[in-house]
Amino acid sequence: MAKITNNQAGESSQPLQRHSNPNESSLRPTSSSNPDTDVPLRRRHDPLLIVCRCFSLITAISAILCIAVNVLSAVRSFKNGSDVFDGIFRCYAVVIAVFTVVAETEWSVVFKFWKVLEYWAGRGMLQIFVAVMTRAFPDYSGERKDLVLLQNLASYFLLSCGVVYLVSGILCIGFLKRKLEQKATTRDQAVRDLEELERRKNELEALLIDNNV
Repeated sequence: MAKITNNQAGESSQPLQRHSNPNESSLRPTSSSNPDTDVPLRRRHDPLLIVCRCFSLITAISAILCIAVNVLSAVRSFKNGSDVFDGIFRCYAVVIAVFTVVAETEWSVVFKFWKVLEYWAGRGMLQIFVAVMTRAFPDYSGERKDLVLLQNLASYFLLSCGVVYLVSGILCIGFLKRKLEQKATTRDQAVRDLEELERRKNELEALLIDNNV
C-alpha cells in the first residue's frame, strides 16, 4: 500500500511540475510561425513602367544629342559671323531642348509650373517642335557634312520619340502609367510600414524575453 500511494503521489506531482510556471511558456516565442509571414516582402515592378522608363531614357538621350548639335551649330555660326540669326535660333533650340530633358526626369517642381508637360500629348508636341528646330536651316553648301549628319540623326530620333509620345497620349497610356505609379508608390509604402512593424515586434519580443530571464 505504501508503494502504491508513493507512485500515485509521484504521478500526480508530474503535471504540477509541468504547469508550475505558465507565464514563462506564454512569453516564450513560438517556433511554428506562419509561412506566409516568413517570406520576405518583395516590391513588384510593373512591365509597363519599366518600358516607359526605358523609353524616357531614350528620349532624354535624343534631346541631349539635339542640345549638343545646336550648340555646335551656334558656335560655328557666331564664329564665322556670316549667319548670326542662325546662331540665335540655335540658342533658342538649346533652351527648349533643355526643358525637354528636364521634363523626362518627371520632377514634380517642373510639373507644378508647367502642367502641360505632365501629359504625354503635350510632351510629344514639345519634342516634335525641338526636332523641327534642330532640322531647320540645314547647310546645303556641303561644307559641314558631319554636322548636317548629326542634325539629321538627332532630329529624326527626337521626332520619332515625339510621335510615339503624342500617339500614346491620345490613347491614354500616359494616364494609365500615372495610375500604375500611384499604385506602386502606395504598395511600397505599405511594404515599408509592414517591415517596420515586423522589426518593432521582434524588438519587443526580445525585450520581454530579457525581462523574464
